[in-house]
Amino acid sequence: MNRRNLLKSSATLGFASAIPALTAAKLFAGPAAGQTKNEKIQPMPAASRLTPPADGKIPVAFPISNGAVIIDFCGPWEVFQAAGFQVYTVGESLKPVRASGGMQIIPNYTFETAPAPKVIVIPAQNGATKAMTDWIRTSSKNTDVTMSVCTGAFVLARTGLLSGKSATTFHEAFDSFEAAFPDVKVIRGARFVENGNLATSGGLSSGIDLAIRVVERYSDRETAEKLAFALEYQGKGWMDANSNQVYAKFVSEMKPVQGQPICPVCGMAALRSISSVYKGKAYYFCNQEDKQTFDASSEEFVKAS
Repeated sequence: MNRRNLLKSSATLGFASAIPALTAAKLFAGPAAGQTKNEKIQPMPAASRLTPPADGKIPVAFPISNGAVIIDFCGPWEVFQAAGFQVYTVGESLKPVRASGGMQIIPNYTFETAPAPKVIVIPAQNGATKAMTDWIRTSSKNTDVTMSVCTGAFVLARTGLLSGKSATTFHEAFDSFEAAFPDVKVIRGARFVENGNLATSGGLSSGIDLAIRVVERYSDRETAEKLAFALEYQGKGWMDANSNQVYAKFVSEMKPVQGQPICPVCGMAALRSISSVYKGKAYYFCNQEDKQTFDASSEEFVKAS
């Protein structure tokens, strides 16, 4: 599959022939919001090009469980499906998963029946189990990219794959991630971090940028720019991995709340009104779903912390 024909092969987006043959400089000549004409987007760090299959679509798997954050996986989902990739959800069973805000999703496959992915997208979620982390660890032996979005980095880190590597996550979870996984170097202020076939992004919309970055690696800059243009996505974070510096500054200036408990499931600030006791120690949670997840696999979360 020729890189320049990657998106043209997509039946979903016929925009490649519809957009005038403008150069990248003309297409995005104006400065981005908050950017002056004298500022230049920083060059991307070197990352290996990815080779799409000679035939067929690139399979992209989204492992999901209860509490999966909608934008974390729907943002990248829209990018990859628009680029003509094969996207599908994977769950521990085919029972409906209750995502953030109450949306219910029926996974396309189970971990036993899912096609082998070349890209894995791990969103923030509450119900990730050992079965999920085992599947991610095994499947990642043959992926081009295994990427996490937001606190999906906690799920990826629990596989052990990030050990000794660099990663980022949602800005409010920097400290809790660092405490939970001291063998992972937390990069504060990164829109995304790439390590071989592993990649982690910051919170929420950062996953869209990392997904566009993956499309660029499979194709080229011009193709990725056309994709962003067709999606009316004006963010430039996919071109600049260091573009989240404002969050590093924001977090460094935050005054920590004395004695604030941290949810062992998602790594966020917890409520003292929602708790469980395990082996004589009290644990606190953000919501009832996190408590139920912890109660079902307490030892796993205690080990991770």
